Amino acid sequence: MSEWKVGQIKIKSGYTPAPSAAARAPSSPPAPAARDPNADRQTLQAIQAAAQSGDFVRAADMAEAAFRGGLEHPMVLNLTALKFEEENRFEDALAVLQRAIQIAPQDLGARNAAGLVLTRLERYREALAMFDSVVEIMPEFAGAHCARGATLEALGRLKEAEAAHRRALELEPENLGAMQGCANLLSRRGAHAEARPLAEAVLQAEPNFPDAVMVLAAADAAEGHAGRAQARLEMLAGDERLTPHQRALAYGQLGDVLDSQDLVPEALKAYEACNTGLAQAYAPLYARGDNALQFARAMLAEMDAIPAAAWNTAPGPAPADGPRTHVFLLGFPCSGTTLLEEVLASHPDVEALEERETLSEAQRAFQMKPDDVARLAQASEAELAPLRDAYWARVRAEGGDPTGKVFVDKHPLHTFRLPLIQKLFPEAKILFARRDPRDVVLSCYRRRFAMSNSAYQLLTLSGAAAYYDAAMSLAEALQPAMAANTLVVRHEALIEDFDKAVGEVCGFLGLAWSDSLRNFAEKARDRAVATPSGAQLSRGLSAEGVGAWRRYGDQLAATAPALAPWVKKFGYAAE
Repeated sequence: MSEWKVGQIKIKSGYTPAPSAAARAPSSPPAPAARDPNADRQTLQAIQAAAQSGDFVRAADMAEAAFRGGLEHPMVLNLTALKFEEENRFEDALAVLQRAIQIAPQDLGARNAAGLVLTRLERYREALAMFDSVVEIMPEFAGAHCARGATLEALGRLKEAEAAHRRALELEPENLGAMQGCANLLSRRGAHAEARPLAEAVLQAEPNFPDAVMVLAAADAAEGHAGRAQARLEMLAGDERLTPHQRALAYGQLGDVLDSQDLVPEALKAYEACNTGLAQAYAPLYARGDNALQFARAMLAEMDAIPAAAWNTAPGPAPADGPRTHVFLLGFPCSGTTLLEEVLASHPDVEALEERETLSEAQRAFQMKPDDVARLAQASEAELAPLRDAYWARVRAEGGDPTGKVFVDKHPLHTFRLPLIQKLFPEAKILFARRDPRDVVLSCYRRRFAMSNSAYQLLTLSGAAAYYDAAMSLAEALQPAMAANTLVVRHEALIEDFDKAVGEVCGFLGLAWSDSLRNFAEKARDRAVATPSGAQLSRGLSAEGVGAWRRYGDQLAATAPALAPWVKKFGYAAE
């Protein structure tokens, strides 16, 4: 093959299964009487010889033929899976690898390969479990630690990801995947001087490797060398070995560099290339069936028939080890939720959890179909109590320890979970981050989020505007029930007068002022923020995004029907 593989420092082959005992000394599994053991042995020896000579294409072809002929052996299954992956048949590859693991539970090659296929399918939790099992069998296998690191990064668990990559480098100092993983994580939090030598070392071994180029381009841009960053990214985007996903990300970063030089038409063209590429790459997952926008609109239509009084629910019993104050921080992506969370997390009495799916059990029970909201409105305490317990269990499973603290559950898209929040936790405080809707939509369009059904809606300006409209409409529908426990925090006010805005938040949450609140940037670097704004937050308070929409006014004109009513309602200037 010729393309770069996502998340691996391998160019000519997808993955090379770690040599298992079975592969080193092939022996045929118990075979039906119809099989010829001697012929099977000769087939295995021929496949192994081809693999040992480095001819993986021929070995994989031979293995697939043997597999089709009914020969089941870990080496045959591993190589057949390799061929299926090369053909983008990831589900088929996974099924074959799962069979290999059944036959030989200790086969590291099959387990590690299954983890890599699961990452290609973006089934990251399952992939992590698979890599964990590899590490349990062979703790000194650096490749598994490196793969764990990449998977943990995809899950947003950045400190754990860095620890995994550091462990891989302890075991194998020249492991390029672990070097690049550390470089990526350092770059994400703005530590460009530390990231640069790691990326340069990767490029010495693998010239123009995509992640390394993007790390160096980010470092160049941060150091004021936008032209150099632009040249790197333009060269990278033209590399024929890139996958469509990698090319899209290169164009997205190029858009940022061009925007920093006020080259608006050129930046817009790069963002369009990025988002078009991502839309095409993820279309099989998110462009069929009902999408997140359609679901939200259908749920809103259902809520129109529900009496407002149905959302006035009595609080449930507080858990003995629960928080002093329970807070949901929400709004919409790029509305300032991450900044506000990092500010609050710097307070010694606050425990904050960043963008975890803490309401997933409640969602499965009452938000799988739009008309589930009617059942939710009438739910009994007996139905709600187990879901509260599941919520707190999930909080702790995700690393949160809310006991006795002001606990902040931050997730901007939990605006779409407000019906669940209001029924489960009517006593909870709601911090609603607000920012000029035009800046919000533009920022969403320009950012590269981890892909999901919601993120897919943000790949066009019109889609982002429509999704924003749906979120604000949902919040508006529940406003009568939530108003007493809700504080709107304007991003622009936080930038303009930090102490005043944060002081109001502290008063609302019952927190005493702490000077540590002003040092949130240092805390953000330590916490390893997973969202796209992590590097920016590490530099401290910035007004650079306020009013950015004006430079893209012509392009945003088409979003006016969706956004203009909210611009007016929220008190922002029309021009």
